[in-house]
Amino acid sequence: MVKTSFKFLTEDNQAVKREGADVIQGLTQTPKTLPPKYLYDDRGSELFEEICELPEYYPTRTEASILRQCADEIAEITGSCELVELGSGSSTKTRFLLDAYQRIPGFCKYVPIDVSGGILKSSVLQLQHEYPNLSIEGLIGTYEQALAKLESITVPSRMIFFLGSSIGNFTPTDYNRFLTQISQTLRSGDYFLLGVDLQKPKAILEAAYNDKQEVTAAFNLNMLSHLNWRFRANFDTSLFRHEAIYNQADAQIEMYLHCLKSHWVSLEILDLNVFFEVGESILTEISRKFDLAVLEKQLEFQSLKTLKVWTDQNQWFGLILCQA
Repeated sequence: MVKTSFKFLTEDNQAVKREGADVIQGLTQTPKTLPPKYLYDDRGSELFEEICELPEYYPTRTEASILRQCADEIAEITGSCELVELGSGSSTKTRFLLDAYQRIPGFCKYVPIDVSGGILKSSVLQLQHEYPNLSIEGLIGTYEQALAKLESITVPSRMIFFLGSSIGNFTPTDYNRFLTQISQTLRSGDYFLLGVDLQKPKAILEAAYNDKQEVTAAFNLNMLSHLNWRFRANFDTSLFRHEAIYNQADAQIEMYLHCLKSHWVSLEILDLNVFFEVGESILTEISRKFDLAVLEKQLEFQSLKTLKVWTDQNQWFGLILCQA
């Protein structure tokens, strides 16, 4: 019998409070920051799905077009293996891979991982309907939690994949730590598939993160609503304004919430009171843009050998298949 299951990787109150340590650290430093993972509650995940359909937001459709063309080749290179997806969301692009692997004898398991339980459950149930012979185990939690708790496998190999250039949201320190954890999680011969947004003109990048419909603004402001729910905070989203800028020197988009009026905010569960000055900003997300040659060397340093790279005709996005 084919199995579908869900597993929560966190949750008692003490765990929530420990998790909020990154909020305390970010809001008590200067300048203020918030971890991008708080963008993704159920509503945030819904808004991000809307962003992916916007005309200005090229990454999703560009990566999808690459996957559509190379999924069969990826499956042919790796052969039958367990598929583990970090930040699976609605698993829309994943279907190109699932279709390809369904044609590989012996393939039977997909492990999607997401911090948003709502979107993970709905996508898994939909996938089970579309792929009735596929075993699916959804893990609800952060990447770090999931990688630490992956079960041993009986199939020849495993492929962890991370699409959407979400790796660009990590600071250089967290980025190196993440690649180290990937390298340590994979056994020799296992695979890592990584989607990355590449460097391109500032105008294209800033338009993608400041869309005319202001869906990205709603997505960014929803982070404060998520904190209100998660930590019993009292953020007033009308007192903040979204803006995304491209930092050319660091090759990264920086997403901010600018304070429009001086006021106090209380986060009850974290025993934290924070004062915001008018004009003060919170950095909520970075999205680094990559150079493929540099990235391949960084992956090789982590014992992840690049097997093949695919890009679109504009060289806007890259897909890299590595082997441990």
